[in-house]
Amino acid sequence: MSNPVRQMKHRRLPPLPGAVKQPPPQKCHGNGSCEHTLNDEMPRKHLNHQDILSVKGFKLTSGSTSSLKITAPSSRASSASTRKHADLNEDQVIQYLHENPKFLEDYVLSHVNQERLNRWTAWKEQARRHRHGENLNGEIIPDRKATLAKWKASMHSKKWSLLQELTRDIHNHSNKAQVLAELANCIATATSAEGHNLYLIDTSQQQLYYQKPTNNNKSEMTSSCVGSGRLSSTLAGYVACTAETVRTGDILADDRFPDGLAVGGEKCQSVMGLPIIKGDGSLTGVIELYRNVGGGIFTLEDEEVAISMVMWADLCVEYVEMYNCMTRQRKLNEFLLAVTKSIFQDIVSMDTVIMKIMNYAKKLVNADRASLFLLDTNTNELYARIFDTGKIDENLPSKEIRFPMDKGVAGHVASTGEILNIADAYTDRRFNREVDMQTGYRTKSILCMPIYIRGNIIGVVQMVNKLQGTFTKSDEESFETFAVYCGLALHHAKLYEKIRRSEQKYKVALEVLSYHSQSSDDEFTTVKEVPVPDQITNITHYHFSPWAVTNMEKPIYVLYMFRDLFRRINRYDMDSLIRFTLTVRKNYRNVPYHNWDHAFSVAHAMYTVIKTSEHRFTAQECLALFVACLCHDLDHRGKTNAFMVKSASPLAAIYSTSTMEHHHFNQTVTILQNDGHNIFKHLSSEDYKRMLSDIRNSILATDLAMFFGNKAKLKDIADRNGLSWKDDEHRRLVHAIVMTGCDLVASAKPWKMQLDTVKYIFEEFYQQGDEEKAKGLTPMPMMDREKKHELPQLEVGFLVGICLPCYELMAQVLPETKPMKDGALSNMKKWKQLAEKPRDDVEAELSIDISERRHSLIQYGEHPEDDSSTDSEKPEDIAEETESCGEDRDTDVSGSSPTASHQGEDSVSDHVLIHEDDSVHCVE
Repeated sequence: MSNPVRQMKHRRLPPLPGAVKQPPPQKCHGNGSCEHTLNDEMPRKHLNHQDILSVKGFKLTSGSTSSLKITAPSSRASSASTRKHADLNEDQVIQYLHENPKFLEDYVLSHVNQERLNRWTAWKEQARRHRHGENLNGEIIPDRKATLAKWKASMHSKKWSLLQELTRDIHNHSNKAQVLAELANCIATATSAEGHNLYLIDTSQQQLYYQKPTNNNKSEMTSSCVGSGRLSSTLAGYVACTAETVRTGDILADDRFPDGLAVGGEKCQSVMGLPIIKGDGSLTGVIELYRNVGGGIFTLEDEEVAISMVMWADLCVEYVEMYNCMTRQRKLNEFLLAVTKSIFQDIVSMDTVIMKIMNYAKKLVNADRASLFLLDTNTNELYARIFDTGKIDENLPSKEIRFPMDKGVAGHVASTGEILNIADAYTDRRFNREVDMQTGYRTKSILCMPIYIRGNIIGVVQMVNKLQGTFTKSDEESFETFAVYCGLALHHAKLYEKIRRSEQKYKVALEVLSYHSQSSDDEFTTVKEVPVPDQITNITHYHFSPWAVTNMEKPIYVLYMFRDLFRRINRYDMDSLIRFTLTVRKNYRNVPYHNWDHAFSVAHAMYTVIKTSEHRFTAQECLALFVACLCHDLDHRGKTNAFMVKSASPLAAIYSTSTMEHHHFNQTVTILQNDGHNIFKHLSSEDYKRMLSDIRNSILATDLAMFFGNKAKLKDIADRNGLSWKDDEHRRLVHAIVMTGCDLVASAKPWKMQLDTVKYIFEEFYQQGDEEKAKGLTPMPMMDREKKHELPQLEVGFLVGICLPCYELMAQVLPETKPMKDGALSNMKKWKQLAEKPRDDVEAELSIDISERRHSLIQYGEHPEDDSSTDSEKPEDIAEETESCGEDRDTDVSGSSPTASHQGEDSVSDHVLIHEDDSVHCVE
């Protein structure tokens, strides 16, 4: 079937009845159209308004007179002389439309809009009711022209002005109730209502809440429940149940509403109820409009105006809810940020955190009181030590209470993890009334929520009595987010308590270890009774043998060198020097090589460099270098840094780089902090910080991993003759290279000293290799005991790659240190010669004779039965060897006193508190 519009345009209509052949008088206009007037005396009782009808290009108009005008458009294809027009009247048009209903249908579909159709439908319904008397509501049908004028006025002028005012006012209202109240007020104005009521619906509890402005502030709304159970007994309840618009002319006579209005309505007669429906179809509230007796009744037009304006409610409410949601989220974020700052910046104890959580929780949901119960998983009980009395500063710790986790509201939440929002506590069987009976406090509403950490419930927070109304869904959502932070705070508070207890245990253990790692009073008295000589022969000679000095003499030699270096500072305490020296000796472990003997030899080498070279070191730098050499291997375990990392040593977890070197410095600071051990106590604060910084940098420089970078920088400066002793960086590089050279001093000593020292170095390496094999690891060749015959080649490579480049650079910067370079070159030739010998000869040459070692221990006074050995008991041959300082002799490199098994726990926090300087306490 073709389109009706198309049919209308292309069909040829039959001639209208009664048409005359002569055209009527016409009046032409300037736009080219002409009007033909048809005189008609027939009554037009069915046309009470203007009607317009187009027929075959003619425009038929009914005017105020009894004539019809036909207006024809101008056309070049047809002329007025050839066109035939007919005079028409209303009866002829009506008769034509009756005989041609298809034409009328096509015309309506093509030319009449929906708004006009709706208006025609409303008018037809009113006409039908008028023929049958009054309508169902007992209304009197008003004049149609007056109704139309009222429609236009309401829908255009008044409606738009009111909606514009409503839109402006939305920005000034902060919640849904205030916006809907303003909307209800606008609708009441548009419909000339004498009063109105606004109700909001709680769908979860099936209750109506009447909203009214407060007496003090008209912009604030108060809420009161007006219905429960059967809501439909009132007009507002009926509208809420049916979600339909209701109009009644006499509310008292309408059987549908036996209770009339829910609020007021004593004088009202005509009432209209409007449901407020959101876009998703859910009911938000109800608006009641009423007129008192004698004020007229609400008409269909009033209803249409009201409905059209209620349609704005969905948009307004959605906008306000979105705005409120964003505002609430912003405030919640600010609140949580304040909570985080307050709680995590002041974690003093668990009780402090609990009190803060309770105070913040009350503020968040506007509750009167709060309680926090922690879960004891061992006994399956909830317990609390702090209770909120509702008064400021009274939520203080009291006697702890405990109860099973399956008892009461809190127990139910702890057992099930369910969030409970109870509007009336006394109607809930889980509520325990005994507490209220004992305290006299009346519990009304409760919001109880579990606190999780890592998926496990650790406690329950319970909010009691919201100050205004009951706890809402929004309160639940906000508090659920807050509970996450509560869990984190409580978890960290528990960790803090564990750490604090561990710290106390650590302090006790450190105190015990410190007592056993410090020199005894007997040792101090013994050394103090031995006078420090004024001069020691050949002590500044590069071939001096530190290993020829007995263990009892070594502290005296150290004190001699200390005193000499301190003279330039001119302030020192000999008692502190003695205690410091003896405690340093005691904190070296009894390992084959990195022991007290090695520390003494390195300190002596630095003293020799300082005394013989023409350097520009300050007196404080000289002292720092000497102390760094004496302490550079404190508490060495005989293992490399790489082994400490691979074996997951606790030290490797503390220090990511230069593991042992950082530990050595930390031990140095620990010893300095012991009572009576601070040899720098006479220095100023700035000098003291600088001293510790120089010691730290010097000890870290002994890590061979740092040597290559330092050497490259200093060599580049030296090759350009750019060394400046006034440049702090240049001085630091010289310090680092000199520290490395002194640490490797055994390779520059005469061959016999070098050979004996290497034996014990590799014995320490082999012990590490044995441990690596026991753990299923493959040791390096230099640490594999089965590859001892490769040792000479390894030593040649070590001398060529590290020792000689170091001593050559030292000789370039400090020419007086050339003997160290010469000694290393001489030893390299010896090692090359040994590498050419058969394997058996090499292994025999490098074997350690236990009897020789025991003889050396006795000779140097290390035997347990010879503890009273003094300087006067030193054999004459040793004295002669000391004076010769260049002859070959059997020396012992392992003569060190037994040391305590002090694990060297870190005390970084101690010296951080004392010396707040990055260059001092920045220990990785």
